[in-house]
Amino acid sequence: MVLSIRRRNFLQGMAAAPLALTAISVPAFADGKPSLIRIGSTAPGHLKFILARHNGAFDKEFSKDSIKVELVVFTNGGSEATTALATGAIEITYTGNNPALRVAASGADVNAIGLSSFAKADGSAIIVRADAPFKTVADLKGKKVGYLFGTVRHSIFSKALRSVGLTTNDLDSLNMAFDASGPALVRGDVDAIVETEDVAAKLVEAGQARVLLDANDHPEWAAPYIISANGDFARNYPDIVTRLLKVDIELARWSEAHPDETIKIFSQETKSSEKAVRKTYGDGHFYQDPRITDAAIQSLKGEEAFMSEAKLLKGSVNYDRWIDQTYLDKAYKLADAT
Repeated sequence: MVLSIRRRNFLQGMAAAPLALTAISVPAFADGKPSLIRIGSTAPGHLKFILARHNGAFDKEFSKDSIKVELVVFTNGGSEATTALATGAIEITYTGNNPALRVAASGADVNAIGLSSFAKADGSAIIVRADAPFKTVADLKGKKVGYLFGTVRHSIFSKALRSVGLTTNDLDSLNMAFDASGPALVRGDVDAIVETEDVAAKLVEAGQARVLLDANDHPEWAAPYIISANGDFARNYPDIVTRLLKVDIELARWSEAHPDETIKIFSQETKSSEKAVRKTYGDGHFYQDPRITDAAIQSLKGEEAFMSEAKLLKGSVNYDRWIDQTYLDKAYKLADAT
């Protein structure tokens, strides 16, 4: 089952009453297994999440235990997804590094249990109308730019501005979800948007826009995407989290073994341009292995430092508390054994 949660409805539900959180906690069977697992992803969906939705991998793993799995797509960015995770509205989520770092810095009871991906190409772009006069990022000073606040794209845009001596204070920022930004650009409501490569490709291929800056040209800006777990759920159901990650490992390995099929599935499921997807994974690899390496941790620390400097984050991350690879270590043994 796939659900889509809009920010307004979700936040209204969260604000309705503190007791509402008790009502959405996961019921358990007498044997200590949950009856329901809700797995989230920011829209249109992270690669392994999309593959699992396509082939029912999580359903197959847990149906033998009569555990229902719901896949939840968050259309308003990672902050919505991590809020749902921290409050117990979902148990596991795939998000970009920015929302994962922010919720970790807030002290919420969440854990980074694996990587969604660690691709060196970010897949974001700053795009303008095809007939726009802008030649460089510096030309956007004082202009209207649409992007979804609190996302990796927000961070990428901030880095691009910093590279030309600007900040977001030097222009008019508008908070826009991916399904609204493209039409806004075409109508002329904004001068530029910061979007995924897929959104950019559709507009460029239609002759409506051109790329001002491609983040794929700046691999130094990339940082890992995160699989996060609600801390209470992970502590109560460690074997379930291990099995979830075992499925994730299998999906990662399958994608590397079937690159063409992976690209076709992802393109079809997300209604993305296959050309744009192939460009994102131009070297034929998907970088979906969930292991949180030392290089990944250093990259996350660098992203955290940038976010703090750019005032995109409050507080600081306790990495020893936040990252918990015990489930992943067991998951690899389980995946290798099966």
